[in-house]
Amino acid sequence: MSLQDEINARASKIFRESYQMSIGELINLYKDGEMDIHPEFQRVFRWSEYQKTKLIESIMLNIPIPPIFVSQNEDGVWDVIDGVQRLSTIFQFVGIFVDETGKAIEPLTLLKTDYLPSFAGIQWENAVKEMSFSKEQQLFFKRSRMDVIIMKKESDPNTKYELFQRLNTGGSLLSDQEVRNCLMIMTNKDFYEYIISLDSVESYHNCLPISDRRTDEQYRLELLLRLIIPSFIDWNRINQYSDFAELLDKETVLLCNSKIDYESIRENFLATFSLLYGLFEDNAFKKYNGVKHVGPVMASSFQAIAVGVFNNITHILALENTNEWLIAKVQSLYSEEVFQKNITPGVRSIPRFKDLSLFGVEYFKP
Repeated sequence: MSLQDEINARASKIFRESYQMSIGELINLYKDGEMDIHPEFQRVFRWSEYQKTKLIESIMLNIPIPPIFVSQNEDGVWDVIDGVQRLSTIFQFVGIFVDETGKAIEPLTLLKTDYLPSFAGIQWENAVKEMSFSKEQQLFFKRSRMDVIIMKKESDPNTKYELFQRLNTGGSLLSDQEVRNCLMIMTNKDFYEYIISLDSVESYHNCLPISDRRTDEQYRLELLLRLIIPSFIDWNRINQYSDFAELLDKETVLLCNSKIDYESIRENFLATFSLLYGLFEDNAFKKYNGVKHVGPVMASSFQAIAVGVFNNITHILALENTNEWLIAKVQSLYSEEVFQKNITPGVRSIPRFKDLSLFGVEYFKP
């Protein structure tokens, strides 16, 4: 297939329309439940009060703002792909924004700006007339128009995920895992909440003493996905991925759409990390040098040990000498040829992920 054939084939699967809509129309769509702006994303997208004020200022000064991207689902409801923070700021300012539980969020109070110092303390509506938008200002605000790009329901179902990733990676302030969290929320919120519940398990946290930076980037959530994905992935398709982040993104979306025995995974997860923390405390995934565990948590160690123990936990716990056996296996891991090969600099991430996962499952079989 030629380049042009590939372009034609992919482009034919994407249907979009562009509109200019008034803010008043967008407000009505939100009020009527015809737009899902994912209030859960507020956990990831954190605009300051000043950033919110600057958006309102831009609208009132007729300064162009980026377009909103939405995907139309089968019911015709718009799923916001890009523009969540802009829309939630607008809806909060006019006093109609609610969180994921349906609780009303306190209306936005504006701050002073360089161009509009009189913005200080202003609200959409306030009992003190001087601290409210006037009727004229409210009408101007609601009549102001924004560009909206709609990915229609006839498009390839994966289009909205691709678009979300492209708009929120590369120079974005979001980490790969934060983008992945949003993909989970968009695809299957229950799965996202399930992953969050596993991440809150104390023994899991205690096994992974990681830096503040990586905590901020939600590294433990990424490790959780690295733990679960090997149980469901078709290893024959990994060659289609050119980047490990892409593998995690797309396999996570596939997980969200799969039938998973949540309770069985939870039981094995709890047993795995209760055992590992009980035996090793925070050394479970630190290198063993023949005398003691040293250094930081190693992702390679996690991949082999956590996946291996997780997939064999029932049989490991059935051993008469579980503790002694597992301690010896973990300590011996670092001299195994397959493990050493996969921690050598230059090994690509995707083959390492596969090799260590499969090796761990076999290595920790009693």
